[in-house]
Amino acid sequence: MKTLEQEFAGLVYSRVKAYADRYPEDSPERKGYGGTALKLPILIRSAGLTQALAFVDSRGKPPQLALLEDLAQVAAGCNMDQYLEKSRSDESQAYLYLTRKTMLALKWFKRFAQSVLGVEATEVGEKS
Repeated sequence: MKTLEQEFAGLVYSRVKAYADRYPEDSPERKGYGGTALKLPILIRSAGLTQALAFVDSRGKPPQLALLEDLAQVAAGCNMDQYLEKSRSDESQAYLYLTRKTMLALKWFKRFAQSVLGVEATEVGEKS
């Protein structure tokens, strides 16, 4: 039986690798996806899950929306719209659990953004 860490690592790697295969190195799409993966945990810690997800969704940029869709699949097993709705409507215990699963998944998104997409925290700017 796999741990949740192992399960998330495999799921996230396959999603990040598939995204990377669609775009050339140093493309703005890779940097947008990876940069959002690097910044989102901090935003969740400071603003909360619902506000952070709503902010990224409101930006409406394809790389960020792709990350939200992948994160929804990994952390909640649903699509992005259902994930956003869950973050707004879950009771407190379910909300806390969703936040913990999201943060665990984002740990892997951050690692693979760096190793697979080649995005570093030092190059993540406001444009991503």
